[in-house]
Amino acid sequence: MTDDVRFVQDDAVAYGEPLVMSPLIRRVVAHNPNPFTYTGTGTYIVGRGTVAIIDPGPDLPEHIEAVLKAVDGETVSHLVVTHTHRDHSPAARALKARLGAPIVGCAQVKGEDGMPAAEEAVDWDYTPDRILTEGETVSGPGWTLEALETPGHTSTHLCFALPEEKALFTGDHVMGWSTSVVAPPDGDMAAYMNSLRKLLERDDERYYPTHGAPVDNPRALVRGLINHRRMREGQLLKLLADGPMAIPAMVEVLYASTPRYLHAAAARSVLAHLIDLENRGRVACEGEIYRLVE
Repeated sequence: MTDDVRFVQDDAVAYGEPLVMSPLIRRVVAHNPNPFTYTGTGTYIVGRGTVAIIDPGPDLPEHIEAVLKAVDGETVSHLVVTHTHRDHSPAARALKARLGAPIVGCAQVKGEDGMPAAEEAVDWDYTPDRILTEGETVSGPGWTLEALETPGHTSTHLCFALPEEKALFTGDHVMGWSTSVVAPPDGDMAAYMNSLRKLLERDDERYYPTHGAPVDNPRALVRGLINHRRMREGQLLKLLADGPMAIPAMVEVLYASTPRYLHAAAARSVLAHLIDLENRGRVACEGEIYRLVE
């Protein structure tokens, strides 16, 4: 959906087989590929002997069994969750029941009590044993995972730094294969952009997104993602300079080369930009029509 960011393709995946990514990191990919998960959810195992599992994944029996097989003979100390979408967190419950490890990480998003976060993809049954906030850690022999608050894709999204390898597990905040979906009401473009800028202040050498290949030049990718969002914002303002428009008409123009089955997701991204622009006083909304503020 963009031509200004250099993405990394990672199509060759052996589902269910643990792949060694580094001395401390292994990955098991779930067989749940689709346009939003790419080749599937990558569940990471950090450490040796005593380990943490990051983003346990979807509630697929074959994936749960593959993860259990990958850690056979080891002690799982923590089940770590970056955010509560159904391709990331549901398997944590089955693994907790089998392994006894606590679920730690992000907070549940708000929504079922009337707060603004109702979204089809949310795992509403997610209940962490411990919520981690900025700078808090979990650790084991030879490894430490430090929470980094990165709201935007979801309101409670966390990344996790592994300082022993100068690595960052980025969940869906930054991915090497695609831009991240920012879908209101829980997704927030202003927060997302601030979270991207936050990463530029760090010295991580490698990113491990939950979908797709590792990113070996992370700061360049983050700069590209920031520039892409700025470019999209500029395109929206240019469209509105020609007159008021509704979101479907904007999507038809801006995403003309994108498959139509992705237009609904594109519309949510456009809405996220427009909400940000409205909050900054650049555009106004009247019903379903947006216009520039003179």
